[in-house]
Amino acid sequence: MEIGIIGLGLIGGSLAKAISRNTDHTVYGYDLDENVVAKALLVDAIEQPLTDKILPRCDIIIVALYPQATIDYVKAHADFIGKGAIIIDCGGVKRVVCEQLIPLSEKKGFLFIGGHPMAGLEHSGFDYARRGLFNNASMVLCANNGSAEDIEKIKDLFTPIGFTNFAMTTPDDHDKKIAFTSQLAHVVSNAYIKSPTAMVHAGFSAGSYKDLTRVAKLNEHMWTELFLENPDYLSEEIDTLIRNLQAYSKAIKENDADMLCDLLRDGREKKAIIDGEIF
Repeated sequence: MEIGIIGLGLIGGSLAKAISRNTDHTVYGYDLDENVVAKALLVDAIEQPLTDKILPRCDIIIVALYPQATIDYVKAHADFIGKGAIIIDCGGVKRVVCEQLIPLSEKKGFLFIGGHPMAGLEHSGFDYARRGLFNNASMVLCANNGSAEDIEKIKDLFTPIGFTNFAMTTPDDHDKKIAFTSQLAHVVSNAYIKSPTAMVHAGFSAGSYKDLTRVAKLNEHMWTELFLENPDYLSEEIDTLIRNLQAYSKAIKENDADMLCDLLRDGREKKAIIDGEIF
């Protein structure tokens, strides 16, 4: 197949490297930064730059841009996309993208699938892209509008590059769950590191500190857009966390050992249930 990749940052660049290295598909790539395209050519991540002339030949087009940029790109290039082609985005929210691009795709004769590769790093850009980024990763697909044949074609593309699980969902369900599993984690990490003690903690931290602060080093422009495009579900998760933290704070301030122990036990047991452990 001929594969087009729009946006050669961490995700798009890693996809380009992985597909080019692990499959026989021909990969074309586009990025606003011509230097990035040159780097991708140099390391054989892409066969050629993706142009409007090549775009109609692509069987699958992967758009690895921020959500609004994805919408803008697909709308601007809808007439260049071949009939029957599959377009997959990689953004962190799905409602705002699918609501606009699924009707457009149906009108223009191609298929738009909301996608979200569950992989990443605390760094961004092509320089950090690596072909093994998706090893044992999960690919979330909002594919209710696709046929069984379309889904198999997508799986055939992504399985050889490391994906081992495909989670099928709706745009609404995706945004609700991702508010908890990803967005809330970034909010907490970014807020946690703002403690004044963070500036004087050297020599007093270990694994738990590193785990909790890893994603505090984020791309603030991308995450601002993602947060504001999922305000209802994310704010609900933040409010729930605040209520839980207030319960711990109250127990500690009141020296209530029984309550604190109950809270800690409840958290431990919920984690065990999630992990499938027996206790």
